[in-house]
Amino acid sequence: MNTIEQLLAADNESQRSQRIVQAFIDAFEDMMRNDPDAWRGKFRKMSSTPFAFYRGSAVLFFSDMATLNDTTFLNDQTSRVWIHGDLHAENFGTYMNDKGVLVFDVNDFDEAWVAPFTWDLKRLAASLALICYAKAISDEEIRKVIQTCMHSYAQQVETFASSPETHEFSLNLANTQGPLEQLLKEARLNSRIGLLDSVTEIVDYDRRFKRNKYALELDAAAREKVETAFEQYLETIPQGKLQSMLSYSLKDVVELRATGIGSAGYKMYSMLLEGPNQALENDIIISMKVGQTPSASRIVPNPDIREKFLHNGHRTVLSQRALQAHTDPWIGHTEIDGVGQFVCEYSPYNADLNWDDINKLDDIVDMASYLGQAVAKIHCVSDADSDASVVPFSVDQAIHNAIKGREAEFAGSLTEFGLTYGNIVRDDYRLFVDAFRNHAFPNL
Repeated sequence: MNTIEQLLAADNESQRSQRIVQAFIDAFEDMMRNDPDAWRGKFRKMSSTPFAFYRGSAVLFFSDMATLNDTTFLNDQTSRVWIHGDLHAENFGTYMNDKGVLVFDVNDFDEAWVAPFTWDLKRLAASLALICYAKAISDEEIRKVIQTCMHSYAQQVETFASSPETHEFSLNLANTQGPLEQLLKEARLNSRIGLLDSVTEIVDYDRRFKRNKYALELDAAAREKVETAFEQYLETIPQGKLQSMLSYSLKDVVELRATGIGSAGYKMYSMLLEGPNQALENDIIISMKVGQTPSASRIVPNPDIREKFLHNGHRTVLSQRALQAHTDPWIGHTEIDGVGQFVCEYSPYNADLNWDDINKLDDIVDMASYLGQAVAKIHCVSDADSDASVVPFSVDQAIHNAIKGREAEFAGSLTEFGLTYGNIVRDDYRLFVDAFRNHAFPNL
């Protein structure tokens, strides 16, 4: 088994630079060739900070995990659980669950896959190290942050494993404090009418999307394809989550120009629906986007798991229903030109975790503890509408049995990984920027 230190010393700078470039070529060569402008934009955003680079380089992280082949705390079960697949410290936020409760949880399930549970925790640990380093926090204090997160994870896993009643647990306004409580309070101030007014306008007594450089008009052929895909999507909503048919009346469609680090080269659409009644303030916005190939699946193919999914849009739906209790009732899947699509609501109550104003060490430690609880929740608590055939065993018991009596070793090993891999990422960031500047990526 290779250690993280061996990985650090295995390549000289030239070899490591080529490894970075090759990881992107192996995963995205066709996409970079087909839409070089989008990928240049993505890479320029990734070039802004080491953390931005880390957010956009999950393919490199999982390539390194395959090289390490670390089986500590892994067995036949804990190696094959639903993982988030891109669990960095900014992939958390608020949402309104289908019970009407505003909660804080992991978000963005595009990269979810069935793989070792420790991969999520390693990716999170390194991201915490990067965030803390950028805030000029000492190594010992970074250790405290990561250890707190991992001990919190282990404690929450034990709680889930010991009592079925705890499976309704969520982080919400009733049990949080500090910056997390503030995030929830601020998300609660948002409103559907505020969201609608920001992206739509009233034309002839009805709403339509505003057209601009980010929201583009569709030609007749493209709109027909999207409308057909929308009709197919409706058939994938579980019976227990269906709204009235009035809610699904399609009023307008636009194509979105993707601007995020993770969305380069992917087409996205926004659809405006009537909502629960004909009052204009209750219109609903849903988004339709291509289901991406998860980076972890390139390393752990699991063909027996892959065959359970129609396409990556379907996989994203099943993963979110498994990992996020009381999911968005609007999620579903469809296809456009044979390519799987994932559909979900664009909700005013979704607010991402932002670390810019979380600077006191005590606040950072508290937030890390909450993140540990949130990750334990997605690993251990499956919603009733998830597909149990994908992971047909009790995940909370499997993980608890793997770390029981070894909690200190568990937290310690992940802490040291996070610190060491964070150092690797900072070096990789410099190599990536130099490779990009000097046109080492084909077609860019």
